[in-house]
Amino acid sequence: MSTESHDETAVPADAATAVKTHPLATAPVAGPPTSVDGFVKEFLRELNFGQGVTLAQSTVNDQYLALARTVRHYLMARWLETSRRQFEQQTKGVAYLSAEYLLGRQLGNALLATDLTEVVEDGLRSLGIDLATLRSQEVEPGLGNGGLGRLAACFIDSLATMGVPCIGYGIRYEYGIFRQTFVDDQQVEQPDGWLALGAPWEFPHPEQAQLIGFGGHTETYDDEGVTRTRWVPAWDVKALPYNYMVPGYLNGRVNTLRLWRAVATDAFDLKIFNAGDFEEAVRSQTFAENISKVLYPEDSTPQGKELRLQQQYFFVAASIKNFVYDVLPEGFDLHELPERIIFQLNDTHPVIGVPELMRVLVDEKKMDWDEAWAITKQCFAYTCHTLLPEALEVWSVDLLGRLLPRHLEIIYRINDEFLAEVREKFGDDELRIRRMSIIQEYPARAVRMAYLATVAGAKVNGVAELHSQLLREKVLPDFDEFYPGKFTNVTNGVTPRRFLRLANPALSELITETIGVGWITDLERLRELEPYAEDEEFRARFAAIKAHNKRRANAVLLERDGFTVPDDHMVDVMVKRLHEYKRQLLKVLHIVTLYDRIVSGEVAAADVTPRTFIFGAKAAAGYAMAKRIIHLINAVGSTVNADPRVEGRLKVLFPPNYNVTLAEKVIPAADLSEQISLAGKEASGTGNMKFALNGALTIGTDDGANVEIRELVGDENFFLFGMSEPEVQALQDAGYRPSAFYESDPTLRRAIDLIASGAFSGGDRSTFEPVVSNLLHQDRFMVLADFASYIAEQDRVDVAYGDQEQWTRSAILNVARTGFFSSDRSMVDYIDRIWHTPPVR
Repeated sequence: MSTESHDETAVPADAATAVKTHPLATAPVAGPPTSVDGFVKEFLRELNFGQGVTLAQSTVNDQYLALARTVRHYLMARWLETSRRQFEQQTKGVAYLSAEYLLGRQLGNALLATDLTEVVEDGLRSLGIDLATLRSQEVEPGLGNGGLGRLAACFIDSLATMGVPCIGYGIRYEYGIFRQTFVDDQQVEQPDGWLALGAPWEFPHPEQAQLIGFGGHTETYDDEGVTRTRWVPAWDVKALPYNYMVPGYLNGRVNTLRLWRAVATDAFDLKIFNAGDFEEAVRSQTFAENISKVLYPEDSTPQGKELRLQQQYFFVAASIKNFVYDVLPEGFDLHELPERIIFQLNDTHPVIGVPELMRVLVDEKKMDWDEAWAITKQCFAYTCHTLLPEALEVWSVDLLGRLLPRHLEIIYRINDEFLAEVREKFGDDELRIRRMSIIQEYPARAVRMAYLATVAGAKVNGVAELHSQLLREKVLPDFDEFYPGKFTNVTNGVTPRRFLRLANPALSELITETIGVGWITDLERLRELEPYAEDEEFRARFAAIKAHNKRRANAVLLERDGFTVPDDHMVDVMVKRLHEYKRQLLKVLHIVTLYDRIVSGEVAAADVTPRTFIFGAKAAAGYAMAKRIIHLINAVGSTVNADPRVEGRLKVLFPPNYNVTLAEKVIPAADLSEQISLAGKEASGTGNMKFALNGALTIGTDDGANVEIRELVGDENFFLFGMSEPEVQALQDAGYRPSAFYESDPTLRRAIDLIASGAFSGGDRSTFEPVVSNLLHQDRFMVLADFASYIAEQDRVDVAYGDQEQWTRSAILNVARTGFFSSDRSMVDYIDRIWHTPPVR
C-alpha cells in the first residue's frame, strides 16, 4: 500500500521548512484568560495536570508551582511574540555577559509586569488560598551575591521595559554562593539548595546544548594556501541552556535571560559501573558539573583558581557560540556583526570572551585576522566596577596556556599589535610599554584582563561620576591618554518596579495618589513631590507609612530570625557585601562607643536616641578578616542585646543570609542608610540609591554615587563626614600611622580597648586580637582616621532625628530628588553613549 500523500496541504519533505512556513507558526500566541473565572480554570488545570493533585490534596508548594506556571503561561505568549518581532526586524541588541544575576523572587515581579495581581488575588481567595502565603513559598534564585548581580538584574528589567532587545547570559549555579548561617556568632557556609522544591520560571533546552572545550594543544595547517590554526581540546563539557523570561512593565515585551549548566559529554560509563567501580563510572560527570555548582568558588588554591577560569570561559564561550550559530539567521554576513549585537562585559569575569570571539571568527569562520579584529573591537564594551587594584583580575600565563592554549596565543598577538601601536605613538618608552602591556611580567607572568577589555572594548565606562574620573586618572591613566574619547561614565541605577513599587507598596500608593502612575517608568517625575514636603497632612501620611514599614519588617524578622524591632527606635541599616573598604568596622566602633557612654555613666541611657542597628552581609568563604569582622559584629550584638543597662536604647541585629527578599522589607523600614566606605574606594553603590528612594537619610563619605546623591538631595538632607579622596591620598602620601589617631583620641582609644579587653568575647583577649592589631598597625582603609568625624556626624544625626517633622521633610525630599537613580535612565545613557540599540516597536 502506498504511503504517498496527494493532499496539497501535506507536510513537505523538509519538516523544518514546514514548521517555519505553517501559518500557525507565525500567528500571535494567545495567553490564558485574565478574568477571575478564567484564571481559576487555568490554575486548577495546572494543579491537576501539572502537579498531579487535586486542590484538596495539594500542598502549599503544589499551589505555588501551579500558580507560577499559570502566570508564566500569560508571559509566554508575550515572550514568543517578542522573539518573533525581534527576529523579523533584525535590529541591534545587547548581549549582557555577567557572572551574576541576583534576581530575587520572580512571582511578584511577573504579576506586576502583567497587571494580574488583583485577578490572581481574587481567584485564589475564591479557592480559600492566600496569595501572600504562596509568594512566601518561593525560594529566591541563588544566582548572585551583591551589587554586581543585582545591577545586572535591574538592567535587564529596564531594557525589557524600554523595549530594547537584550539577552542576558550567565551561569545557572546549582548552589549559588552559599547560604549563610551563624554558629557561635561566626559565619558558617551551607549549600544554597534553591532548586530543591522546583524551578517553575526556567525553561531547559538540552537540545540546544553547546560543546565547550578545554586544554589540549593547537596545530597549524594549510587551508588552500593560507596557514591557519586549529585548537584540539583535550576534554570538553556540554553547556545546557535554561531560559528565564524577563518581562517589561505593562508593555507586552519579554526578553530572555539564558543561563548555562555544565554536564559531562559522557556522564556515565556502564562498563566500569558493571565492573563494580561505581565512583569511577560517574567521575567525568562530577568533574564537569563542578563548573556550575557554586558562584565564586574559593580560589586560594590552584584548583580553585582553575575552576574560576573554567567557569568564566564556559559561560562566555557557550554564549558567543549560541549567538553566532543559533541566534543569527542562516547566511548572516559576519562583517555586519557590529550592526547586530554589542556584548557588554559586566566587570572582568567575561573578558575571556574577547579572544573567544576572535577564535570563532578566525579559526572557525576562516576570516582574515585584521577583519576579525576590526569586528571584535566594535562588538565589546567594558564596565569596570572597581578602583581596587587587587580586584582587577589577572590570570597566570601558565594556567591560561594549560587550560586555553589557543586563547593565550590570540592574546599574545593582540598584545604585540597593541604595543606596536603604543610605540608608534609614544616611541620606545619602555616604562610606558611595561605599564600598558596586557601581559604582566612581575611578580609572575599573567594576563591583565582589564587591560585586554580596554584594548578590545569600543567603550569603557565607570559607574559613577567620581568613579569614572578616578578610573581615568588613577586606574587606567595611560589608556585614557592613548584612547581619547574611549572612556565614559554611566552612573548606576535601580529598577523602581522592584525597589519601590513592589518593595514599598504603601509609599507607592501615596506617590501614585499624589502625582499619578507615570513615575513607575519615568522616575524623574518624583520631583513633583517636592512641594508636598511642606504639606503637614502629606508629612503625617509619609511618617505613618514609615512606621507601617517598620512593623512589617519586624514581623518578617520575628518569623524569620526571632528578632524584634521596637516601634520607637530609629532603624539604622548597613547592608552590603562584607569587605574592609566598606568599613563595617567603623560602624561597629560607633556602636561600641554608644554602649561605652551608657555603661560608663558618661551619659544617661534616657538621653541616648533609641536605635536598632541592622546589618546584612556575607563574607567570601576565604576572606579571613571579613569573617572575623562578622564575628565581632555578632559578638557586640550578643553583649549589647543582653545588657539591661542599655535595654530599650540600643539593639544590634544581624539576620543571616541577607538577600533581595529580605532587602525588600528592610530597606523601606530604614531611617538611616550607612554608606561609609573610604572615599575613592567604592565604585558606585546601589544600596545607597534604594534607601534614599524609600525615604531614608544617608550618612556617608563623598564616595561613589554618594557624591551625586548629596548633590541632588542637598547638603541639609545628607549627613556628610570623613576625608575627601584628595585628602585620603594626601594622608597616604604623608605616611598614614593609625596608632597616632588611637593615641590622640580618648573616645577611639576606649572603644578599641573595650574590644581588646575581651568585653565582647567572654573575657578572651585573643579572640579579636587580629582585628585590633589590623586597626592599629595597618588600617588600610583608614577607619581610625575618619572615626572622630563619623562620631561627630552621628551625634548630629541624633539631634536631627529628635525633630521628627524636619526629619520627615528631609526624607520626602530624598525620595523626590533621587529619581535620577533609575536603571531606566542608566539604560538610556548606555544606549546613547555606548550601545546605540533602538527599541523594537
